[in-house]
Amino acid sequence: MATNAPALPHPPLEGSARLWGTIALSAATFMNVLDTSIANVSLPAIAGDLGVSPNQGTWVITSFAIANAIAVPLTGWLSQRFGQVRLFVGSVILFVIASWLCGLAPSMPMLIGFRALQGFVAGPMIPLSQTLLLSSYPRAAAGLAMALWSMTTLVAPVMGPLLGGWITDNITWSWIFYINIPVGIVAAFGAWAIYHKRESVRHALPIDRVGLALLVLWIGCMQMMLDLGKENDWFHSQLIVGLAVTAVVGFAFFLIWELTDKHPVVDLRLFKRRNFWAGTLSVSVGYGLFFGNVVLLPLWLQQFMGYTATDAGLVTAPVGLLALVFSPIVGKTIAKVDPRRYATFAFLVFALVLWMRSNFSTQADMRTILIPTIVQGVAMAFFFIPLMTITMSGMTPDRMPSASGLSNFVRITAGAIGTSVSTTLWESRAALHHAQLAESVNAGSVAAQQALAGLQAAGLSAEQALAQVNRLVDQQAFMMAANDIFLGSAVLFLCLIPLVWLTQPQKATGPGASEAAAGAH
Repeated sequence: MATNAPALPHPPLEGSARLWGTIALSAATFMNVLDTSIANVSLPAIAGDLGVSPNQGTWVITSFAIANAIAVPLTGWLSQRFGQVRLFVGSVILFVIASWLCGLAPSMPMLIGFRALQGFVAGPMIPLSQTLLLSSYPRAAAGLAMALWSMTTLVAPVMGPLLGGWITDNITWSWIFYINIPVGIVAAFGAWAIYHKRESVRHALPIDRVGLALLVLWIGCMQMMLDLGKENDWFHSQLIVGLAVTAVVGFAFFLIWELTDKHPVVDLRLFKRRNFWAGTLSVSVGYGLFFGNVVLLPLWLQQFMGYTATDAGLVTAPVGLLALVFSPIVGKTIAKVDPRRYATFAFLVFALVLWMRSNFSTQADMRTILIPTIVQGVAMAFFFIPLMTITMSGMTPDRMPSASGLSNFVRITAGAIGTSVSTTLWESRAALHHAQLAESVNAGSVAAQQALAGLQAAGLSAEQALAQVNRLVDQQAFMMAANDIFLGSAVLFLCLIPLVWLTQPQKATGPGASEAAAGAH
């Protein structure tokens, strides 16, 4: 997302200044994107250390995502108020401080609070890194600039699970946050040294305080409802009903206010464009499904398959390998090929991957689990850039900042919702399967009696034998529940295909297309 350009645009950087500027911006982006995936494989360890359930631990991810989603639409106003360079460097420094606080957190509520702070201050980093990077290169090289930037955002999700798993197993989970400190300091000082003389023009614009307050209210209540629902028996709890009503009423007032305010914090009028609403809906639902399954897989592997955090990281990390290979090809050919074809291909591959996972059993070896993860990288490459090209197609330059911010806001919010919904459904489906499987363990079941007799013959007491059988039933129940979610997600991906074909994409060329493509990340 860009902001209003200064009256006299700065000339592109040259030589070593451009190189070091690119490195500083990429380091900040890498650090930011890394933090969206590094905690995934560490959730069981974090939850165990802080004395909560692993599913409560998912708040570590969702709190970051929701706070980040709230901050993204504010980037345009903040950059005009404080200047792009000051805002970017300040954002990086505050991110470093928030990361340090996350590492020091002695309890889960404090960690969630610091993660929310970290997500909020991270909001301007990615949009402004795109803006500053594009200003560093000649217009003719805008595609190269965004290709370099995109490679960073694809490497980070690969490194996140690997790094998070290794750190959790060999040091302590706190260091998944502490490693941001040296990277952030280098990025902040490097960016300030290169760009401080290229500051943008500042304007004292009014802030839509009512709109912002309503935004925080309805998103916060919605997320709390989703995360607390499974622990409070959903709508049998007055707390959950209250949160749901507040979220719905807050959202209604938010819609009315934003559509009538002169300086809305979120420009909802963009949804009048068919390409924008269909593209945003496709990329957001797809991302929510993708991210929900990305969180679910390592939880299942560590809780019920005996995987360490490192092994879970090794299984989930290769998702970016083929994305790195195919993304440059997609970027080069997107102007020549109908992006709807690429998006359709991505949805088909995602559906195939999730169908493969829906056939997993408790005997699945690492190779079986790894193959769909590697294949998923192909879908990622054909997912983001084409869908963002569709979403931004025909958008005038002056509306690009608002469009990019709003699209990213919806996508990030969908990712947080996907995490909450997938873990909630996983538990509820597992409870159902456990009840059905447990019915088979009774005095009239020959197989159950033989299994119990065999365990008692091995030296276990009757109670220990029953406990062991219950653990096996648990393992099967959660495996079957995961299969249900994988299969359901595959079907939903197929349902998104007709939505993409409702759009009428115009060919996007030049720097604007590059910005649109990059906005996906």
